[in-house]
Formats: sequence, C-alpha cells, structure tokens
Amino acid sequence: MLPQQGSVGRPRLYCGQACRQRAYEQRSAATKAGLPDDVVLVSRGELDSLQDRLYQLRCALEDVQTLLTEKPTKAELERSLADLVRCTGRLDRLWVNGRSG
Repeated sequence: MLPQQGSVGRPRLYCGQACRQRAYEQRSAATKAGLPDDVVLVSRGELDSLQDRLYQLRCALEDVQTLLTEKPTKAELERSLADLVRCTGRLDRLWVNGRSG
C-alpha cells in the first residue's frame, strides 16, 4: 500500500466558488463604502434570529448542567441531551449571507 499523499498547494479558504465570490463581493462593497474589511452588516431580523437561537442553546446547556449535578435517570438525561441537540440544530448552516446593492 502506498503512503497517502498530502494535498498540493495552499489550503482551501472557501468551501466552494460561490462562497469565494460572496466574500469578494462583501470585501468590495465594504471598500466602496469606506468600511473596514472586517465589518459585517446584518439585518435586524437576522440578528434577532441569531440571538434567539443562542439564547435557546444557552438555556439547553444550563438544563444539561443542572441535570448533571443531580442523579438523572437515563431517560431524563436522554431527553435533556435530545433538547440540546435540537437547539443546536445545524450550526454549520448558520451563515450570514452577503447582499449586493
């Protein structure tokens, strides 16, 4: 069996061409507006939604921590962890998308 070869070139910074394009558009818009490169603009609705999800996640984590200080049954622990997983959702899909305009 041959040893596994490492990847060639620089490591990928973006998951795909579309993400790379959105990043370029965001940098370009920020430069045109005279904003620093690290500024991110989001709508009030997007920010409120994110804060709601983070609050739900924090509460679920606190519930698990509280339960662990007690002597939970397996069912209680499973229920609490299932709630935590549900609140976590697909955090990998939680991205603030750039907008053109």
